[in-house]
Amino acid sequence: MLDGKSVLITGAGSGIGRAAAEVFAGHGARLLLVDINGDTCKVTAELFGGLPFVADVSKEEDVTAMVEAVVDAYIRLDGAFNNAGVDGAFESVAESTRANWDRVMDANLMGVWLCMRAEIRHMLTIGGGAIVNTSSTAGLVGMGLRLSAYVAAKHGVIGLTKAAALEYATQGIRVNAICPGTVKTGMYHQVVATGAVTEAQIAAMQPINRPADPREIAEAAAWMLADQASFVTGQALAVDGGLVSQ
Repeated sequence: MLDGKSVLITGAGSGIGRAAAEVFAGHGARLLLVDINGDTCKVTAELFGGLPFVADVSKEEDVTAMVEAVVDAYIRLDGAFNNAGVDGAFESVAESTRANWDRVMDANLMGVWLCMRAEIRHMLTIGGGAIVNTSSTAGLVGMGLRLSAYVAAKHGVIGLTKAAALEYATQGIRVNAICPGTVKTGMYHQVVATGAVTEAQIAAMQPINRPADPREIAEAAAWMLADQASFVTGQALAVDGGLVSQ
C-alpha cells in the first residue's frame, strides 16, 4: 500500500506515532521518525526501521530541518503523518490559563500548520503528495470535559485540513485528518492510574465497548496516505468506535 513511498511521522516516539511506524513500515514505506524525545524516537527506529530525527514541531527551524532531512535521505517526501501533539490541562474556559492555552495551541495547531507549510512547499516541487493530520473526536464535538484549549486546537486542525485540501486539490496534494476516539496509549493508562475513571467506564463510552488499539488508528492513516485513497481529500475521518455517532 505504501511500497517505496517516503513518509515522515511526527510524534513517532510513542502511542499512535509508534504504531504508525510499525504499520507504515509493514506496508513498505521508507520512514523519517520525528519526535521531541530523542530516546523514544530512537527506540521506535530500532524496532521498526527508519531514520530517527529530533524536532519540536512548534519551532519553525526544527520543522524546516525535518523536511530537509527526509529529502536528503530519500530524495523526496511522498507522505506525512502530522501526529505530534500534547494533552491539555483540565480547565474550564473561565479557569483556563494563558500558559496552558499557548502550550496546547503551539503543539497541536501551530505545529500542524508549520509542518504542512514545509511539507506542501516540497510536494509542490515533485508534483504532489499526501498529508494526514491527527485531530480527535474533540475536533468534531465539544466533549464537555473542561478541555477547551485542546478542543479548540483539534477543531482548528480540521479547519486547516479542509482549507489546505481545497487550495491544493488541483496540484496533486491530498490533505485529510484522522479523528481518533479513546485509544490505549500511555496517556490512557495514566488517566486510569489516577483512579478518576475505570477502564470499564471508558469502554462503556464507545458503542463498540472498548478503546482502540493504536494500530487501528495507524491503519486508517496508512490508507489515507496511500494511492488507494486517491479520490479522498478534505475529510475528517472519525476512527472512534461510534463515539460521535451517539
